[in-house]
Amino acid sequence: MKKKYQITNEGRKELETELKALIGRRSQVAAKIAEARDFGDLSENAEYDVAREEQGLVETRIAEIEDILQNAEIIKSGGSSKIVLGSKVELKIGNKHVTYSIVGPVEANPLEGKISNESPIGLALFGKKVGDSATIVTPKGEVTYEIANIG
Repeated sequence: MKKKYQITNEGRKELETELKALIGRRSQVAAKIAEARDFGDLSENAEYDVAREEQGLVETRIAEIEDILQNAEIIKSGGSSKIVLGSKVELKIGNKHVTYSIVGPVEANPLEGKISNESPIGLALFGKKVGDSATIVTPKGEVTYEIANIG
């Protein structure tokens, strides 16, 4: 049975854009390989090895993205009074506010405010409502978040 990947519509669009860019790089990588072949002996040709490695990385990522897109389950954003997959959550920590989007592991990128529903923060927030609080154990100790808004 194929694995289903839960992604947002925005995440699907980002993956499609990345896929197009990677497919466009195929010809550039092939040109690098051809150019490196012209340098002679392939057994001691660092440029050839680097170009082949780049080709492997590009092809692996293309296959990975195609698999995700073929087995994607698009999640709807917002519209719930509880925190669910696709929710945008505003949290209050003391007098500081932070906003996170709860996404599947495929799209998670904490630096962009996208946290996985399988992460410690995502697990602690899941199912909570506005006004609830959630305590997360971090390497620096416990942190208590108050749910200020769910979008």
